[in-house]
Amino acid sequence: MRSHRLAAGALLLALGALPGAAGGEPYPVRPIRFLVPSPPGGSPDILARVVGQKLAVELKQQVVVDNRSGASGVIGVELARRAAPDGYTLLLATSTAFASLPALSRSLPYDVEKDFIPISRIAWVANVLAVNNALGVAGVADLVRLARAKPGQLNFGSAGNGSPAHLAGAMFNVLAGVVTVHVPYKGAAPAIADLIGGQLQFFFTSPLVAMPHARAGRARVIATTSARRDPLLPELPPVAEAVPGYEIVQWWGIAVPAGTPAAVARRVHEATVAALNAPDARAAMTKNGATPHPESPADFAAFMRAERERIARLGRQAAITLD
Repeated sequence: MRSHRLAAGALLLALGALPGAAGGEPYPVRPIRFLVPSPPGGSPDILARVVGQKLAVELKQQVVVDNRSGASGVIGVELARRAAPDGYTLLLATSTAFASLPALSRSLPYDVEKDFIPISRIAWVANVLAVNNALGVAGVADLVRLARAKPGQLNFGSAGNGSPAHLAGAMFNVLAGVVTVHVPYKGAAPAIADLIGGQLQFFFTSPLVAMPHARAGRARVIATTSARRDPLLPELPPVAEAVPGYEIVQWWGIAVPAGTPAAVARRVHEATVAALNAPDARAAMTKNGATPHPESPADFAAFMRAERERIARLGRQAAITLD
């Protein structure tokens, strides 16, 4: 009988250590999926891969970046919402999906406050204004003059309706007093390709996307979207020098599905902060204009609420609605 009890006890211990077994299993014990709601090649993808590599080191498990683009990020967010709340699905929370869309649409299939637990912001970046080389403009004032001379004839691209690039273009139209045409894409990578090809005349996007093309001479970057000169791109003037009051930035973070155990969420947060403080990760982000921004879950949640309120005000001013 004693041997049977010992065998049964050993079996229970073994089951408790298996992934998915009930009880206090260690975390993580299998690869982690990092959902990115945009296509490969854009700023979200670049940042996710930088951070994902460091998370893998911190958590001692493989972190697999899974790009699920479409519907301005809604498809990827929905996949994360329906995922098991066990810490094995992380979501790259974008300023589009977690601020712009909730502020401008009443018909989203998810609720950012009820369906997700915020972990931390990853980074923020002032966008840059890139123009097609053949457009013949050297600065923002030139672009404003051209847009006023050709109302409705200049196209600007974005990574989707309600994306930071869409809002940046709408703000440009309102504050500069011009009329340009918004062309939504499924992500930044195809939009920058069309800017280079001449189908778009200008594009507000992350420096992570635009600067490599500008350095290679395939496009021209003429300004940043911060209120004052960006210390990471001091050679570029802000749009606000030619269009007073102009300011808009882009940001990304990590969230997990609601219901994720508190201990697991804390472990993900610890690993995220360590990843963002790693010198090589910080160097990789700042090299392309992104500023790492680790913070507490509470601070991240408060920041996102303030962003939604700010964008809702812009939506009313620019008459932007996504319903």
